[in-house]
Amino acid sequence: MSRRHTTWVAAALLGLVLSGCSASDDPEPQAAREPSASDTQATETPSVDPGAEPTDPPSSHHPDVKPAKLKPLRKGERRVTMTMPETYTPSPPTGTGTDDYRCFLLDPHIARDSYLTGTNVVPGNPDVVHHVILFRILPEQVAQAEAKDAETADQGWTCFGGTGLEGEFGDIEDAPWLGAWAPGGDETMVRDGYGVDLPRGSRVVMQVHYNLLAGASPDMSSTQIRVSPRKPGITQLHTFLLPAPVEMPCRPGRDDGPLCDREASLADARVRFGPSGGGLAQALHLLCGTPVVASDTTMCLRTIGRGMTITAAAGHMHLLGRRITIETNPGTPEARTVLDIKPWDFDDQGSRRVRPIHLDPFDTVKVTCTHAQWLRDKLPAFETQREDKYVVWGEGTTDEMCLGTLTVAYDE
Repeated sequence: MSRRHTTWVAAALLGLVLSGCSASDDPEPQAAREPSASDTQATETPSVDPGAEPTDPPSSHHPDVKPAKLKPLRKGERRVTMTMPETYTPSPPTGTGTDDYRCFLLDPHIARDSYLTGTNVVPGNPDVVHHVILFRILPEQVAQAEAKDAETADQGWTCFGGTGLEGEFGDIEDAPWLGAWAPGGDETMVRDGYGVDLPRGSRVVMQVHYNLLAGASPDMSSTQIRVSPRKPGITQLHTFLLPAPVEMPCRPGRDDGPLCDREASLADARVRFGPSGGGLAQALHLLCGTPVVASDTTMCLRTIGRGMTITAAAGHMHLLGRRITIETNPGTPEARTVLDIKPWDFDDQGSRRVRPIHLDPFDTVKVTCTHAQWLRDKLPAFETQREDKYVVWGEGTTDEMCLGTLTVAYDE
C-alpha cells in the first residue's frame, strides 16, 4: 500500500472517532515564544522527570475552575453568544461507561461573509462538562446537520469523535475546528491580521464531552465567538491535527487484570462507545507508520504536504498524561521545539501562541506523549478504576489520548 493511500485510509478512519482539543491563538507558550515581560506562566519544568512519581500528584478535572476571562473587543469585532435552547441531561449512549459526547447545532446568524477571530465557552454545569470543541458548519452542510439533529427526540445527537457529518475529516491538515475549551481555558483570540473564514449562513456545532463520574445532572452550556466582517488583507487560519497512537501497558506485577490484554481493552472500548470504539488504536498506526509496541511513551512523525506557518500550538491528553512535546524537523539542524509541557496539567491545556515558524513541503512535525499508570493510584477520578488496564486511544475521561494541534496559515 502506498504512503499516500495509507494516509488517506487512516484519515478516513480518523474521521469516524477522533476527538480532542483544538488550537487557537492565545496565550503564549514557554517554548518558541515571543518574549513578554508580563509573562509569568511556566509550561516547562526541566527538573521534573515526567515518568517519576512526584510528592504531590497533578490536578484532576476540577469543577471549581474559575470562569474564563473575557478580553476587550478589537475594532470591528462583535461577540455572538449561543446557548443550548434547553437543558440536556447526559447519559452513556450504550448504557455502559461514564461518558457521553453530544453535538448541539447552534446558529450565530451570520448575515454576511465574516471571519471568526476568537472563541470562548461557558460550561453550564462544570460537574459534568469535561471539554468542549466547536466545529464550523459551512452553508452547504447545514441541511445535513439539521437532518442529523432531527434524528433524535432530544436536542442534539450522539457524536463520539467529531460531528459525525460526512467528510468532516477528509483532510486532517485542515480540520473544521473553530476552537475548544477545557478546564482552565480562557477566551482565545487570533493575532491581528488573521481570521478563520466564516461564510454567510454558517452554523456552529458545539460538541460537549460529558463525564459522569460524579453522576448525571442537567447542563445548559453556551459558547461565544468573536466575528469581524470579511475584508482584504486578512490571512486565513486552519487547524492541523497531530494525533499519535496510545499503547500503554499495565505495570509489572499488576499485569494480571482482565483488561491488561490489548484485545480485551479494545473489546471493552467497543462495549462503552459502540462499534467505532477503539478504532483509532489501529488507524493511528497507519497514519503514523508505527508498529504496535507497548510503551508509556508514544510519538507520531508526519511529513507536511504544503508550506505553512505555525502561529499557535496546543496539546491534549487525559488524566494519565505526564508530558507532551511538539517539534518541527526533529534530528536536523533546523529542529525547533514548538511546545513542551511537563508535568502535564489537565486543568491547564489552553492553546499557546508561538513566534511564527515557517515550514516548507516535506518538512516534518512530531508529537510525543508520556503517560504514567501510577496516576490511577492517586487521582480521585480513578476511585473505582485503580486496577491497571492496557490503555489505547479512547474517548472516555479515564481513557487516554495523545493529540497535538497546530494553528497554521498555509502558503498561497
